[in-house]
Amino acid sequence: MAPLKSLETEYPIIDANFQNFCASHAIFSVEDFVLHDLYQLAAFAEQQPTSERLKEGITQVFNIIDNLHQPWLNGMELLEDYLQNKHVLSTGFEGVDLLLQGGLREGQLTELVGPSSSGKTQFCLQTAANVAVKNMGYVVYLDTGNSFSAQRIAHFVGQITDSAFIQAKQKIIQKAMSSIMDRGEYRVRLLIVDSISSLITPVLGGSGSQGRALMISAGFLLKKLAHEHNLAVLVTNHTVGGDGGVPKPALGESWKSVPHVRLFLSRNCGSNICNMSILKHPSMASGKAADFVIEL
Repeated sequence: MAPLKSLETEYPIIDANFQNFCASHAIFSVEDFVLHDLYQLAAFAEQQPTSERLKEGITQVFNIIDNLHQPWLNGMELLEDYLQNKHVLSTGFEGVDLLLQGGLREGQLTELVGPSSSGKTQFCLQTAANVAVKNMGYVVYLDTGNSFSAQRIAHFVGQITDSAFIQAKQKIIQKAMSSIMDRGEYRVRLLIVDSISSLITPVLGGSGSQGRALMISAGFLLKKLAHEHNLAVLVTNHTVGGDGGVPKPALGESWKSVPHVRLFLSRNCGSNICNMSILKHPSMASGKAADFVIEL
């Protein structure tokens, strides 16, 4: 989404007068409208000499937002899309795949939450390797914390014991590595952002609304990519201290409703046994959990 000033050429109603009115209420971009009390804004507009034109401008911004959102779908259309177009990508971890009824679902934004050293990056690397090796498609891996390891990916590929892969191991490793890209030039099946909190936290800044608006906009963009391009999106998020010292996901309440699926990953210090539990899922009960083994 864009600053209001950049829309004036295409939408003359969003002129300097409208921009000044919005700026007086700390609204500088389309994102700010998502977080603002729009009934209150309309009431303020009524008090202005150019109230009708201001209300037309508000309506125009609403139309811009509507055009950016996916169209409304009824229940049967959602079910058909779910059954026919959204496939499941195996993570390569048997316990996790059983917990999630197959793995990561295309069309959904899945958030993996966990404290430092819980195995989030290892999980992402092995999932990327599994998707690439099993010929499910390309993987785009966005590394925001300088933790990507091509050597670990190659190692995970080499550990897959399917007889069909063993016969041509070196060729498969080369193909898998070429399928895990650092940019989206081709259609992909899996997009990984490790980590979303490292990407977003620097722009949040204090208690201002603009940082939160950018965060929600980033989440919306990831969900839009997942839905429109039939790809699974996996993001990692760290934890912060909660009530009573219990760790909770970072990025706060505003981000909480963004992901379709939220998973919590934990691991005892020095152990390679991890626990994955469901914090939020559109079709599964929260609290369900499974153990699995991850390589140290």
